[in-house]
Amino acid sequence: MTEDGVNAPDGRTADTGEELREHGVRTALLDLLAEVGTVTATEAASRLGYSSGLCSFHLRQLARHGYIEEAPRHGGRARPWRLRRHTPAADAPTVEEQFGNLARGLEDESWQRWLTQRDEASAEWRHDEAFSAVAYLTPEEMSRVADVIRRALAPYQDREQRPLARPDGARPVALITRLFPLLPHAADGVDQD
Repeated sequence: MTEDGVNAPDGRTADTGEELREHGVRTALLDLLAEVGTVTATEAASRLGYSSGLCSFHLRQLARHGYIEEAPRHGGRARPWRLRRHTPAADAPTVEEQFGNLARGLEDESWQRWLTQRDEASAEWRHDEAFSAVAYLTPEEMSRVADVIRRALAPYQDREQRPLARPDGARPVALITRLFPLLPHAADGVDQD
């Protein structure tokens, strides 16, 4: 199989039209990264049931196409990966928009799975902390709020790579924050600027 076949936009090989199993691997890797933060090929293989070579190949492909990036190393030969950190830009590339849509879909899927399976969790884990708010902000203030949230989470970010740093009873928890402007409905006839 050629690299072009693996990277065909719809997950099909260029010459046979056959679906690639590897597309499922890439999706599973993105889902895992969204859930746990950082992962090495060996850790991904252990969690997903694929070989570390296959996971390594697809992690490199995801990085090559801008979906993920190498995470800082904490000694050793392990090569950890994480979802690509986005910087504010006026014109986001199409790849980032596609990744954002995929990430939001995975977040929504994880939330729905939680809602249907939370009764199976132990008693102390049967609750969640969901909230929403509306605040009137400028674009700069919205970016500052996002930065504050990132800084608040920073002390917990290395626990994926350092299991001994996790307190007893710690589990992976999805932390999802979406900051976006509330635009008027087109039917309202109000300017959106």
